[in-house]
Amino acid sequence: MPAHIPEPTEPSSLEPGSADPLGRERAHLADSRAALRAMREDVQALDIRDVTANWVNAAVLGAQIEERIKALADLSHTPLFFGRLDYLHVVGAEQAEGASGERFYIGRRHVHDANGEPMVIDWRAPVSQPFYRASKKDPLDVGLRRRFGYTGGDLTAYEDEHLTDPATDTFSGSAGGSRTSKLLQAEIERPRVGPMRDIVATIQPEQDEIVRSGLGGTVCVQGGPGTGKTAVGLHRVAYLLYAHRERLARTGTLVIGPNRSFLHYIEQVLPALGELEVKQATVDDLVAHVEVRGTDAADAAVIKGDARMAEVLRRAVRAHVTMPTEPLMVVRGSRRWRVPAYEIEEIVRELLDRDIRYGAAREALPQRIAHAVLVRMEQAGEAPDDRVQDAVARNPTVKAAVKAVWPPVDPAKLVLRLLSDTEFLAEHAEGLLSADEQKTVLWAKPARSVRAATWSSADAVLIDEANDLVQRTHSLGHVVLDEAQDLSPMQYRAVGRRCTTGSATVLGDLAQGTTPWATASWADALVHLGKADAVVEELTAGFRVPREVIAYASRLLPHMSPGLAEVRSVRESPGSLEVREVADVAGLDTAVVTACTESLRHEGSIGLIAADARIPALAEALTAAGHAFLSPGDETTAESRLTLVPASLAKGLEYDYVVLDEPAAVVDGEPDERTGLRRLYVALTRAVSGLTVLHAAPLPTQLGGQ
Repeated sequence: MPAHIPEPTEPSSLEPGSADPLGRERAHLADSRAALRAMREDVQALDIRDVTANWVNAAVLGAQIEERIKALADLSHTPLFFGRLDYLHVVGAEQAEGASGERFYIGRRHVHDANGEPMVIDWRAPVSQPFYRASKKDPLDVGLRRRFGYTGGDLTAYEDEHLTDPATDTFSGSAGGSRTSKLLQAEIERPRVGPMRDIVATIQPEQDEIVRSGLGGTVCVQGGPGTGKTAVGLHRVAYLLYAHRERLARTGTLVIGPNRSFLHYIEQVLPALGELEVKQATVDDLVAHVEVRGTDAADAAVIKGDARMAEVLRRAVRAHVTMPTEPLMVVRGSRRWRVPAYEIEEIVRELLDRDIRYGAAREALPQRIAHAVLVRMEQAGEAPDDRVQDAVARNPTVKAAVKAVWPPVDPAKLVLRLLSDTEFLAEHAEGLLSADEQKTVLWAKPARSVRAATWSSADAVLIDEANDLVQRTHSLGHVVLDEAQDLSPMQYRAVGRRCTTGSATVLGDLAQGTTPWATASWADALVHLGKADAVVEELTAGFRVPREVIAYASRLLPHMSPGLAEVRSVRESPGSLEVREVADVAGLDTAVVTACTESLRHEGSIGLIAADARIPALAEALTAAGHAFLSPGDETTAESRLTLVPASLAKGLEYDYVVLDEPAAVVDGEPDERTGLRRLYVALTRAVSGLTVLHAAPLPTQLGGQ
């Protein structure tokens, strides 16, 4: 962050008589921290022994208090507030409640003093919204917006925007003097060590609109590298939890990422905003009904992930139902009650026509049969009640008939049979999968049992689909799906089942789709997700990747994702891109190590990205040179800042400086050119401050010259 610069001669007109504005703000920060400590101490001092009726209530309340204590923790290196709004005095006009003429400090959480007066306002509160959206053109009744600069946890600078003063069109303050916000840019460029940080101090108006969109609708965000789509999705969760806490506390929220390394990287964002209850998972975690020990060939995985497989499974499940051929005779005491086969068939067909889940229909069938028996009892002059109907439904004869007509289905065994039995698959895939496609997905060597089978990730998704056909999957209140462009239609269906009664935030970039089944359009993806009416928003302003770097990477777009909008970076950083040609392959490893050594002279994190096949050689070269390095998912620290990243795991990660090894090898490491170019596009766009590209082989022709 910029160091303190002497105070301008004229203080803000909204802060009259203040000779030391920076000192005043530091005092408010100290007072706010003291108030937060007092709030935490008040919670810690609570005695629950006299207010709970039993040990269960005491345990629940105790857990809630512990969570509250955690949420009130003061993170010493995290600014308690990052902005200030000075509202104008407005008479007779609609305005945020209580805002007229008021001053509010905007931060990550609410802080109040001993009298309950707010000292810091939560960034999600309505009164905070103009901090992100107010402008000279539309000041939203804000006279002055102040941003604060920090070094560690110390307030070191501030910067003012006079939104309603026509004579002032520049920023002023201890970091002012330009038409753009230096503090905003400094925050974006602040060196990255450790996990992903929140962007609560730098949210832009177009991002804020998405963050504050309502809970009822699903939003799909198409965003290129550096547009902040992941951060926007996480901040939307935090906002929804603030605005709809009781509802989401009941229904739950979930963040889904592409892999464990990615989830580890983002896991501290929500806790930093005071949200501790959001779960995280990969799609593989969601569908973990069996142990995954195998992988599919690309052609088999594409077919297994195709939405047609849902209908194949539906047919296979319903095929277990057989129509009765014999009447049912129920004996109760000295009486025998006969239900003819045609009547049972009518009941079965009605249940099939309702198309309810297989397991729910199976549970309903004995009650429907028992009701038919009760009708006969009433016709004979008896007066049976519900207890009699339940007893008839549990009658061994009825239970045996139900088992014969509507037998139980084990989802894993069903999928095992589909992938092992040629005739069974052909019967249920007729008209859906061609003979060649059926042959592709069949196992060459059928497994003897579910436990012995070598299941793949795509197989686990099929089992999850079959499981939902048998019994309903639990639905959450809100789901965030990141890097969604890499999901298959069947994976979208698996995620959609987790939010059938809730909403979703879908995040991705079609240009970064690197799976053989990568999404071609968001419209198709949202249909598979079950959210066809979702609003698609596009973020095209880049904040993370320097303009020189994103322009270089964007040379690939016409060759891999024609028609997709190029990201327009707002950050120009001369010298941020360097492409070095190495004379021969033998010297490449040494050149890469040298580039890493140079990058480590800068502050922040360093990522060495290379084709997966090159990782062992580069690991050996780094070790020989005495450079310790981390693996993706390991947390960077001030002492260990270099991470060796296989290109296949680079998606979603970011580093201050990136060294990219041999672009041609990244492209060649994929099964086809389009996927290879997309993988390279991902690798080229991980840098925040600088990118060094080293190559011995010719660069891909799509990149052209530097």
